[in-house]
This record gives sequence, C-alpha cells and structure tokens, in this order.
Amino acid sequence: MADEVLLSEGEWRLWNEFALRGPGFPAAGVLRLAPLGLAEAADGVDGLTGPEWLAFEERFADAMVNNVKELQEIAALPAFRAAVAWQNPALVQRGIGLFLAWDPSAEGRTSKRREREELVAHYWQRFCVKNDTIGFFGPVGWGRWDESVEGVTVEPGSGLVAESNIYFSSWAVDAVARTIGVDPRLRAWIAPRRVSFVRVTGDLAGMPGRLPQRLEPLEREILVRCDGIRRPAELAAALGGEVAEDAVVSILDELVRRRLIVWRLEVPTCAHPEQYLRTVLDRVADPELRRDALSKVEVLERGRDRIQAAGVDADALSAAFTQLESEFETLTQVAAQRAKGKRTAPCRALIYADCRRSATVRIGAAIRDELTPLGLCLTSARWLTGRFAEVVGRRVRQAYERLRDRDGSADLASLWMECLPAPHGESIADIDRIQAELRERWARILDVPEGARRVRLSSVDIADRVREEFAETGPSWPQARYVSPDVMVVADDAAEVARGNFELVLGELHVAMNTASTSLWVMQHPDAGRLLAETSTDFPGPRLLPMLPKEQPPRWSARSRISLDRPEDYYVALVDHTVDPERERTVLSADVLVEERGDGLVAVLPDGAEFDVLDVFSNAMTNRVMDRFALRPVADHSPRVTVDRLVVARESWSIPVGDLGFVSEKSEARRFVSGRRWRDSLGLPRFVFVVSPGEPRPFYVDFDAPVYVNIFAKAVRRLARQDPGGRVVITEMLPSPEQVWLTDDVGNRYTSELRFVAVDQSVR
Repeated sequence: MADEVLLSEGEWRLWNEFALRGPGFPAAGVLRLAPLGLAEAADGVDGLTGPEWLAFEERFADAMVNNVKELQEIAALPAFRAAVAWQNPALVQRGIGLFLAWDPSAEGRTSKRREREELVAHYWQRFCVKNDTIGFFGPVGWGRWDESVEGVTVEPGSGLVAESNIYFSSWAVDAVARTIGVDPRLRAWIAPRRVSFVRVTGDLAGMPGRLPQRLEPLEREILVRCDGIRRPAELAAALGGEVAEDAVVSILDELVRRRLIVWRLEVPTCAHPEQYLRTVLDRVADPELRRDALSKVEVLERGRDRIQAAGVDADALSAAFTQLESEFETLTQVAAQRAKGKRTAPCRALIYADCRRSATVRIGAAIRDELTPLGLCLTSARWLTGRFAEVVGRRVRQAYERLRDRDGSADLASLWMECLPAPHGESIADIDRIQAELRERWARILDVPEGARRVRLSSVDIADRVREEFAETGPSWPQARYVSPDVMVVADDAAEVARGNFELVLGELHVAMNTASTSLWVMQHPDAGRLLAETSTDFPGPRLLPMLPKEQPPRWSARSRISLDRPEDYYVALVDHTVDPERERTVLSADVLVEERGDGLVAVLPDGAEFDVLDVFSNAMTNRVMDRFALRPVADHSPRVTVDRLVVARESWSIPVGDLGFVSEKSEARRFVSGRRWRDSLGLPRFVFVVSPGEPRPFYVDFDAPVYVNIFAKAVRRLARQDPGGRVVITEMLPSPEQVWLTDDVGNRYTSELRFVAVDQSVR
C-alpha cells in the first residue's frame, strides 16, 4: 500500500482511499450519433443555395433518418430503457415506446418525433459522458493509492456493478409515518421530546424571540424529562408513580399546544428510514395496533421488493414504479412525485438506487508526482475559507454581544436564531467579495497574456507567488480542513500513464467538504471502517456536529448527510432534530451555553465539553463556499491554463444568447452548417460541455452530431425567451470521449474522474 501522499511540503495529506466517478455506459456511445462524413460535407458547402446545397440537404436528410435508426437501437437497449425508467418511469411507454414504434422517414420527422429523438439523445449523453453518481448508470467506484503501481491499474471485476442497493427518500417514509401517527391509540407508544430551542430555567420555558412561559411545577418536571426516549408511561414512572398516566398525557397535550414539545411519530435521518420506522412500531405491545401500523410500512416494502425483482426489465420496472406510486398516494394522500425546481430538494421520487462499481483502480507514483500544482490550488482554497471564517466570526461575535448585552448571557439556540439566515444575513455578499479577490490574486499569479488560447506554467515558477498572495490564513472551521478535488486523467489507455504519456485535468474543487463522508459514498464502500479510520486520523478527538435538516433545496438531502460520525462525536440539535434521540452525546441547542474565551467564543455543552462556536455553523458556512473556488475571472474567453502536467483551468467561452443567431434557423441542415461555421469562428473544439441558466445541469455537445447541435440550439432559444440578456458558458471537453482509460471486464471504456480527499495538516 501507499505511504502517505503529501502535497505542499506536507501541508496537505491525501486520503489513501479515493472515489472513482464515472457513468454506466461506454463513452464511445455518443460517437454513434455523429453521421460518418457529414461534418466534412457540411464544411465543404460554399453557400446555402444552389445545386450543391440541394445535394447536401438530401444527404443531410438521409443521414438524419439513419441517425433516428441509431437512436432507436440505443432506445431499445434494455439497460438504457431501465435507466430511463429509474429517472422517469412513465416516459418508458409514453415517449420511448412511441419512438421505437415509429418507422422513420425524412417526411415523417415531425416536430414531435424530433423531440423524441432529442429526448433519447439527451439521456444518452448523460449516461455515456457525465460522471454522475446515481444508480447503475452512474455507479459509485473506489480506488486506492499503491506505491507498487507506477501509473494506473484497473481491476475490472465482474460485470459493471458489484452491488446494488435501493433506498427510500426520507420524505416518503415521513409521509407514511404521519399517516400512521394520526391514530390516537399510538400516542401511548410515542416518546415526546422537548423542542430543541426551548430552554428551561427555573419555572420558565424560554424560546428565542418569544416571551418566557411560566411552568407549573409538574409541567416543568415533565418537560425536562421529554427526551424523545421515554414514553408517557415511562414519564409517569419517572415521577415516582405519584402522577397517573392520564394526568401526564393531559400535561403533554398542553405542552404540545404551547409548542414546547413535539409528540409525534418521527424518523431520524438514516440510510434506511423504513427499517427504523418498523423497529419503532415493533415495540407496540397491542397486536392489532401494531399489525395495522406495520401494514402501512409494508406498502413501501412490497413496492421496493417488486422494483428490485424487476432488475433491468424496463416494462416491469415502469409497472412496479407505477403501482408503488398509486399505493403510496392512496395511503398517504401525498403526491408520489415532487415537482422539479430550485425549491425542491433532491430525491424527488419515492425511491432511488445507488450501486457500487465492480471496477476498482490503484494509482501510484506517476500521478502522485504530478500533483504539485494541486497543492497550490489547495493553499488558495485554505485562504478562501480562512477569510470567510474571519468575516463570519465577526458577524457571529456581534450577534453574541447583542444577546449578552440584552439578556446577560446567551445559549446556542438564541445565537443561532440571531444569526439567521445562517451563517448570517450578509454571508452571500461576503463570499462574493472574497471569491472576487481570490480571482484577482490568481490573475496576478498567472499573468495570462491578452488573447492567449494556451498558457503553460511551471509550479516552481509560481509557487512563491502563490504563497505570497495566499499567506494570510486565519483559523477556520473543522470541516474546512477538507477539500475534495476532482482530477481526470487524459490518456489513451491505462498503460500509457506508466509510460508518461498522460495529462491531468482539475475538474471541480469542492471546498470545505469531504464528499466521501456522505451517505451516498459511505453506504457504497466495501469497508466503511477504512473511511472511519481516515477520519480518526484527521480528528483524533471528538467533534461537535450540527444536526442538519433531512433535506434543503436545491442540493441537500438525506443521501448527502454526513455518515462518518463516531460514538465520541457530539450532535447538537439547532432547529431540526434529525438524529436518533437514543444516541449518546446528543444535545439540544438550548442546553448549550455560549461563553467568551479570550477573543473567541466557545459552545459549552451540558457535560462541560467545549468547542469553538463556529463548529456549529460548519455546514452553513460550507454551503456558502463549497463551489466558490475559481482561478479565472468571468470573461468572454478564458484560455486553457496548464501548470506542469495539470490543467488547472479548461478553455471556456461565455456567449450572449444574442450572438447565437444560427439557433433560430428553421432548417436543420442550415442550422447544422451555420452552427459549425459559428464554432469555427470562435475556435471551439468538437466536444464541449454547455452550462445554461435555463437547464438543470451541464450537457454535452458534439458539433459533428446534428442532434446535439439541435439540443444546444433549443437550450439557447429557451434561455433567450427567459432572459434575452442571458449567457451560456461553453467549456472544452477534456478528456474527450476518445481519451478514456477506465475499462470493464469486456474492454468497454468509460469516462471517469478521481475524487480525492485532501486534508489540511497545518492546523489540528
């Protein structure tokens, strides 16, 4: 195995374990949609009229009919149809089925049928060249550093997927829990809990922003014992048996009315919420009540089992999804699909699948030795988080002083509420300013010549400048010690890496994040204990972890929850209580005091443990900085910048929609030819990715493939209608579909990226 992989003179350590991201269909699949010779023919046409043009139009029409047949072959693939079924089960019959039933002809390519062509092509590009992590069409992969390997070694395993797991969205199980919980007979089996921000002081119950409520002695005794563990009978027993259970229930009803406690069937954030719900209901002693409640959970479980049994049979999958959705809606009176949009969290469907890729990789010295430029990027990311932490720290301190001066002291719940929206109201403007400064400092370091297309630099030449520009780093928050960079290897095959014939590309750099610690990744690791061991190396002592909401639009869900927690770590409930109440070291924010220690603030837990108060704001701060790393300013054109062998910035263009006149051309043939001429005028490569504010995610475009030019044109037209002043950002695809090295057991090749976990060693 590898020794420690250290960067920047030991300031950063890379975890021995790293994630391998890649799609579930071979990269060459997208090349099937570029008709042979059509691009060259388009470039050879002098004008858009006359006999030569008419001949090209005829050739184009024939090519598009053949392209439809190619798309139909793709759409008929069982794995493709199954992948679509997981994304949109109704589409298998409504869209894909109708598309497959069509006998294509040039005259029959109506607008509706072209929409179906583009639909298949759009899914296909995602399944072939997007490094997603979802289902078998984006399986989670793993790799390790290994000093015995010179370059990259792929161990393909057997088949594409080694293990497949199905999970319920947390909101779906919550809906069933609410349905079960309306039965009044169940209350005796549900443990009430105090609201996390309710503080009990003497005979007063205080909440941030509200006047304290006076408590009768018995109300107080019951309230302080509402821990989410003791049921009404146990609360009565804890009072020495002097108060009847009916009297306790009456007081609990009053505490609910006053919003001091929560008394309902709740499921904490976990990978298998239906199992937790079943465990709770199994404790119900009344056989009839237990059976009735569990029958509702079984609706979900039977539906999951039918979906699992369907495998890659798209028709069976679609039917199983439809049946589960119908039964769920009948049971809960809740829609089984949540609307797409920025206000909706991920996991919009009732159920989803995550899979572990059979292939694993080992990488060694050849790649390790070319990561020096990555260390320079990490140093600047540390500056970014340090500056932000400094600003947030001042804002939080001001909020604390307001509370202290008004109330004489502050608890964590009051401080959190005082800072809303977390971490504070000006945080977006603050990080905008810091990000702009980051770009300015990198601009001075890189000193890119005006009009350059390619910039090559040496890490030796810029290292001192990086350290000068980013030397100011103050204390940060614990999670900010992590950065998760995506690195792609550009090589014709794995053997070429050992020979030195490769290049590296820095993709996204996820700041203040360890993405390998989230449920998605941890649940698909063959031995999560190895990930926990890495965590304990980074944090030998306990951590203070904020309880996070189960989901938060547009990106947060239970699938992305932190899962590498240990028994010695503390959880604090700020507003949401999403951890099992029976877990040790679980505290309420109202019970945590905030006190001054020198120039800083600490959170003092009920058992006396102390943590920097910014630990509690860690996730809120990470949400602000996670995607803010940027080397280059926003510009009409940005060159490819390579430091040593690492491309730290790919070439990109920011284009106003008004400059894309060809997209409005009605004739497909003219649109294709004009689009290629427009591409040549800017020097764009054949393969690109496009980001449009009107689209949910980046999409691939091959300018040799008319169907992808059509998809691009439609996206631009859509954006122009929404925002006539809008821009699309186009970035070169690097590596291209032909520069891939990840293989399966039958030799298919896939796009991929390595997601490392980098840990700041300069602070502990």
